[in-house]
Amino acid sequence: MAPPDTRTQILDAAERLFAERGYRGTSVRAITDLAGANLAAVGYHFGSKAELLAAVARRVIEPINAAQCAGLDRLLARTPDPAVTELVEAFAGPLFDEMPAGDEGGARTSRLIVTILSDPAEEVRSWTGPAEETVRERYLAAFGRALPGLSPDELRFRMRGILAVMAVDRVEVYQQSSPACLSPVASEAARHWAITFLTAAMSAPPTGT
Repeated sequence: MAPPDTRTQILDAAERLFAERGYRGTSVRAITDLAGANLAAVGYHFGSKAELLAAVARRVIEPINAAQCAGLDRLLARTPDPAVTELVEAFAGPLFDEMPAGDEGGARTSRLIVTILSDPAEEVRSWTGPAEETVRERYLAAFGRALPGLSPDELRFRMRGILAVMAVDRVEVYQQSSPACLSPVASEAARHWAITFLTAAMSAPPTGT
């Protein structure tokens, strides 16, 4: 098998360091040192540190977004108004699938999502583009039809909560994983727990009522 090319090595190193140290805590030199590349390689392949972060985030998020879109397409092909639990399964399920227990790559994805949600650096909030916005808006519309009493702002808040809960849970499972919790039966049980909990959270009455 051929070794990873320089661009891939930089992406791998940046994903690991951004997840561990955050955006501002990660220097370009630290990334290139870990990747075994020279400093100029980041500029050549990505243009800037902020654009490197965007490339890292998209590489992690795009498979999740694609699975979320496919799941929503399947639901809407069957009914124009899916139930909340079906929408939660379609939205949260891909997060579970991409962050399996006991998998270092899955744990790194989890940590990176936590970083994206919590890092105060402006660059962490400005990497998204039309593709990510389309997924978010499609689910916002579908959840809005299923939960008409919630305002768009509260729906967005609850959808961000799904991302946060799933990411933090997957990091915790990875750090404390034992052979028992890595079994297919345990993983399937955890998936059902997550969907049940998140469905209840999404379906709660509007705040203030």
